[in-house]
Amino acid sequence: MASEDDIVVTDEIRIPRSELTFQFSRSGGPGGQNVNKVNTRVQLRWNVEETETLSDEVRRRLKTLNRRRINSDGELIITSQRYRDQPRNIEDCIEKLQELVAAAAVKPRRRRPTKPSAGSHRRRLQGKKERSQRKQNRRPPRMDSD
Repeated sequence: MASEDDIVVTDEIRIPRSELTFQFSRSGGPGGQNVNKVNTRVQLRWNVEETETLSDEVRRRLKTLNRRRINSDGELIITSQRYRDQPRNIEDCIEKLQELVAAAAVKPRRRRPTKPSAGSHRRRLQGKKERSQRKQNRRPPRMDSD
């Protein structure tokens, strides 16, 4: 089922180009007259909800990590206007997509709770005592009346 036109993210994840839609618009920034005439800004859209290339676990992580890039229709939106020509901006969008999906494909390691060592506990309390003493020394002396 995998074609050579697919975007390879990992060995297991291949995104068919047919699932991607591109929109083009005029880019801002430097470029002289070219900016006003050519649609070099690229917007890539990929429906994360409907794709069959992602497992539920990776999809959930992708949606969590990229909450702001996904619209209400479940589309991941990536834009690029880094370059002054459209094909390079398309490739830039695809590279960004690969990076985002690859980051979501990495399973986070579970944190194993640990206790601080006796030495670190002792050093922490000693530091607190020293800071407390330093602040005590900054205070004006108390005048005790008898």
